[in-house]
Amino acid sequence: MTDCPFELPAEHRPPGGRHPEAPDPVPYIASPMLIEAVNLAIHLDRPLLLEGEAGSGKSQLARHVAATLGLPFHFWPVRSTSQAQDGLYSYDAILRLHDVHLAQLPGRRVGVKRHPQQPMNYVTFGALGRAFQVPECSAVVLIDEIDKADLDFPNDLLTVLDDPRAFSIREARLPPIRALHPPLVIITSNKEKGNLPAPFLRRCIYSYLEFPADPARLQEIIAAHGTAAAPRPAAETLEPALIDLAVERFLALRAQGNLFKPPGTSELLDWLRALGRAWGQRVGTADPAPIAALRDGTRLPFPELLFKQRVDWPRAAAGQAG
Repeated sequence: MTDCPFELPAEHRPPGGRHPEAPDPVPYIASPMLIEAVNLAIHLDRPLLLEGEAGSGKSQLARHVAATLGLPFHFWPVRSTSQAQDGLYSYDAILRLHDVHLAQLPGRRVGVKRHPQQPMNYVTFGALGRAFQVPECSAVVLIDEIDKADLDFPNDLLTVLDDPRAFSIREARLPPIRALHPPLVIITSNKEKGNLPAPFLRRCIYSYLEFPADPARLQEIIAAHGTAAAPRPAAETLEPALIDLAVERFLALRAQGNLFKPPGTSELLDWLRALGRAWGQRVGTADPAPIAALRDGTRLPFPELLFKQRVDWPRAAAGQAG
């Protein structure tokens, strides 16, 4: 943990340096500015809100932080019907009613597995509810694509995230559940429904993930993911000169600025995987057609991996973004 860039206080770290529910390491290159945003969120005990292009690595950051710090990771994918309560727990009243009726049927020889008089048998904890109950250390919670929910959702979420971090299960007569360690909450947004409410934004640390337009930075990201998405057989790995050429052409594609949806780092990595596959299928010294097209610039190989909107496809057919 000596090389860990994230500044979590010792009292909130897991005993032994790693919690059993910590995720496996993921390939991720966090910029110094993004690392600072994470550390500010930890220090100020506030959620970190991330915006940026689709495929820029917003969702992967939370998993990367959890793996680096050895903390449990809880994922909450937001939907159009999501409510703030869902992050704490859900209660299945219909299942309980079903068990009550089942237990009352005459002549039954097999009892109901769940006891209807125990309401906790019908409670399922959400991502925040589980994070609040980790006794040994903090947990990382990813609230993904918050902008998909109703406009009231972000403000309702504030009541859950603010102190005291505690909630009660209304259906059970139990003491409130309180978080022993503050969770690190990372929230992503694609602005599908416009800007988020001002009160919510005031409560958050904000960071915008810029596309890494510097070729050296892109090469770092590619190397972190393995050359052309290793682990793969060496024969399917692109030679460095072809990776340089692919990055150059990819950046030129974005730089022309007339794409409705420019490809991001996720598309670049998939494109390199496809080029690596084509490179692995070469026979003798002859280049496969996609590699030959990449070298001579006559057309863009595998455009279906780069263009995700119909309006951009005429440019794909022309072999360029201009």
